[in-house]
Amino acid sequence: MGSTEQAATPAQAASFSDRKPSGRIASVQGPVVDVRFYDGEPSPAVYDCIETWTYDAKRVVLQCAEHLGAGLVRCVSLQETLNLQQNAPCYCTYQPIAVPIGDGCFGRVMDTSGRPLDNGGPFENCPNLVPIRQPIKEVTFDLKSKKREIPELLETGIKYVDLLYPLVKGSRTGVIGGAGCGKTVIILELINNIVKAHGGACVFTGIGERIREGNELYYELHESKLLHKVMLAFGQMDQPPGTRAEVVNTGLTMAEYLVAKNKDVLLFMDNLYRFVQGGQEVSTILGRVPAETGYQPTMASEVNAVQERIRSVDGGGSITAMQAVYVPADDMTDPAVVAIFSTLDGNIVLSRDLVQRGMYPAIDPLQSSCANLDPMVVGKRHFNIAQEVIQHFNKHNALKRIVAVIGIEELSKTDQLIYKRAEKLYNFMTQPFAVSEVFTGKKGEYVVLEDNIDGCERILAGEYDPLEAPDFYMIGKAPRI
Repeated sequence: MGSTEQAATPAQAASFSDRKPSGRIASVQGPVVDVRFYDGEPSPAVYDCIETWTYDAKRVVLQCAEHLGAGLVRCVSLQETLNLQQNAPCYCTYQPIAVPIGDGCFGRVMDTSGRPLDNGGPFENCPNLVPIRQPIKEVTFDLKSKKREIPELLETGIKYVDLLYPLVKGSRTGVIGGAGCGKTVIILELINNIVKAHGGACVFTGIGERIREGNELYYELHESKLLHKVMLAFGQMDQPPGTRAEVVNTGLTMAEYLVAKNKDVLLFMDNLYRFVQGGQEVSTILGRVPAETGYQPTMASEVNAVQERIRSVDGGGSITAMQAVYVPADDMTDPAVVAIFSTLDGNIVLSRDLVQRGMYPAIDPLQSSCANLDPMVVGKRHFNIAQEVIQHFNKHNALKRIVAVIGIEELSKTDQLIYKRAEKLYNFMTQPFAVSEVFTGKKGEYVVLEDNIDGCERILAGEYDPLEAPDFYMIGKAPRI
């Protein structure tokens, strides 16, 4: 990733020399900058953008946070404030932060304020600057039309996801997993399948990402020949909290641009907890009194404002979000985690135990859940088979300790059948991915939903009882016998 620092170009320097400054810097306290506006100059609105320059000619973008009275405005910086000088001239745009959006953003990386991070130069074919903060569109109902909106499933080709945690266009799904559990591989495979099978597009938003992780993702997308179908926005871990709190809006603005072109967009947000954390830091440095939980008092409204922008559009495209969520100290009752999960349609939990057993994707079916798994959404046959699969997994979990002690032969005939079929189902849910062919040596498999349901149904019916569980490991659709 390139540096976010940007020196003034001759054209920019000329444009600023022709403009009259709106005010001057009064004080700098870390990422908080106070700007005093000249008499007669109108004060900016909250979230308006103010630009200034360090003495070594690096542009710094400030976002208005609150008014202190007497022409004094407190701002949050989106870049490092090193080398900012007192009384340095400031130029108010009287507009929210706007970024270049267009087809030229495919394969490129930008930061919160629209600066390129990939050393690729200015964004081409992006004629418009679009504000990253957009009003949430109202939902209207027409009872006279008697039309009922039927959720439209988004097939991913990944067996676990399509069977037990189906994605609906416009839905929001959380992905929980520690380091090395396979979040990135699942993300890349989803991007690969959405792009190739649906002709869709993807937006990846890195919120508080490590620079190493962003760098690896960029080159993995490039090597997988997927980069040209992905837009990327990063608010990196080393940047001020204002950047980490606002980059989510930059990613949403990219997704909304693609939806307006009637595309189905898969939006990845990694990690949404860092968005809440960035907002908490901004609230603290502005001196606001926290809630009794320690988080900012506006946390719920901030999370919901983001989630409400994720939706499908009548007669057009849709935004389907996959959101990685870090759980601090594995505490699922943490107020930030509860606030995020209360807005999600489902959550997928990755298990380290399954990783150690080589069961990829390492999705734990007993800890994961999805509100979209409903007969009114997926159909009665799909729902019944999914419920039966989950019942087999539950029974397997209850029996596995007994089997480890006394062996499977000591179980009743019924329990033996259920245990063996559950083992087959666990193995059948594994799948070779196109993006991991170099590691597995197996060609990636896209499994259509009907083949997926049919395979599970036949395992549950006992058609494959003569076969062993390893026969189903890392295959696509079920074999014919």
